[in-house]
Amino acid sequence: MNRIHYSPEAQNDLLTIKEYIGVELLNPSAAKNTVAKITKKIRGLKQYPEMGIPLSSITNIDTNHRFFPCGNYLVFYHVIMKNIYIDRVLYGKRDYITILFGDMLTDG
Repeated sequence: MNRIHYSPEAQNDLLTIKEYIGVELLNPSAAKNTVAKITKKIRGLKQYPEMGIPLSSITNIDTNHRFFPCGNYLVFYHVIMKNIYIDRVLYGKRDYITILFGDMLTDG
């Protein structure tokens, strides 16, 4: 069985999403539902770890990362053997390439 691991950044991303929707937008119910929807879709990776789109298909960066949309958010992850690593959960309109690979982009 595949096992899912959340990076500290991904854990923080989910907490930030929940806080933003719940506190800033004053909608705790939507906050809870949004995070639940995201984590439910992430759990689907246990059965279908390759369900996401290869990130290398939309960028010139050679990477084994994959992603999938969930509402307004994108879940970025990579798979090593039977381990699925959730790297980030980011708002889809952010500059996620720079957030994920900023160091690689400036080193070139």
